[in-house]
Amino acid sequence: MRKRTLFRLATATAALGAATLAYASLVERNMFTLRRYDVPVLPADAEPLRILHLSDLHMTPDQDRKQRWVASLAALDPDLVVVTGDNMAHPEAVPGVLRALQPLLDLPGAFVFGSNDYTGPVWKNPFTYFLPDRGYVEGAALPYEELRSVFTGAGWADLNNARTTVKAGGRLVELVGVDDPHIERDDYSLVAGAVSEEADLSLGLTHSPEPRVLDEMAADGFDLLLAGHTHGGQVCVPGVGALVTNCELPRTMAKGLHRWPGSDSWLHVSAGLGTHPTAPIRFACPPEASILTLIPR
Repeated sequence: MRKRTLFRLATATAALGAATLAYASLVERNMFTLRRYDVPVLPADAEPLRILHLSDLHMTPDQDRKQRWVASLAALDPDLVVVTGDNMAHPEAVPGVLRALQPLLDLPGAFVFGSNDYTGPVWKNPFTYFLPDRGYVEGAALPYEELRSVFTGAGWADLNNARTTVKAGGRLVELVGVDDPHIERDDYSLVAGAVSEEADLSLGLTHSPEPRVLDEMAADGFDLLLAGHTHGGQVCVPGVGALVTNCELPRTMAKGLHRWPGSDSWLHVSAGLGTHPTAPIRFACPPEASILTLIPR
């Protein structure tokens, strides 16, 4: 009797695990979701300004559903589009990224790159994400210069260790960004300095939300910091949240809008729209894009 009970329990556990895996890989991974946040960073008499934040597409050529969904976001008519890296997951991904973003390229935009814009993914044991000293392994080279040319050719600001201003929604927006800190391509010293008093708004961009970078941007007075990379944890525990962030960011800040500690800056971390191709699952953390409506303080 005891053996029979244990067998039934093991069978039920295996069935539940298989069902959960099927849901995470076939259903939730494709449940593209639009998040909306109000961010109080504008002067008291200012009109709202809307930012579409996209991150971590991890695009492969055959992801037609994702490409159509992202392209449909142009109907939101944002004032500014911000892309915080990891656009590609395949050497032939640029046409797919272009199909997704083409309707948005006519709008003011800015971008930084992530590690998976430079090199492709490689197979890895998912449990290594729990190791604090896990090394980064490069995959195949990706056509990041081709992607850069598409973005800059459309007039989008390249903020990989750069600083500039753009006009968006009738406002002068100061932008600063770094190349991906996850692979130590960042050099904030090249762009550091207090925000301009002439700008109506100031934004800081980074792919990986490393606190050492966010601290410097916040100290310089940037109103809103935008990042991706974490996938929101990708596999979360209901009631607990993200188990890892794959960076030094606290797990409680793995996605969404937060006040950056010790500053007046806000931080938005996108859970992103894709997954690592060798771990194509999401659980309790659907893929997302965000509309950030900036409103008076």
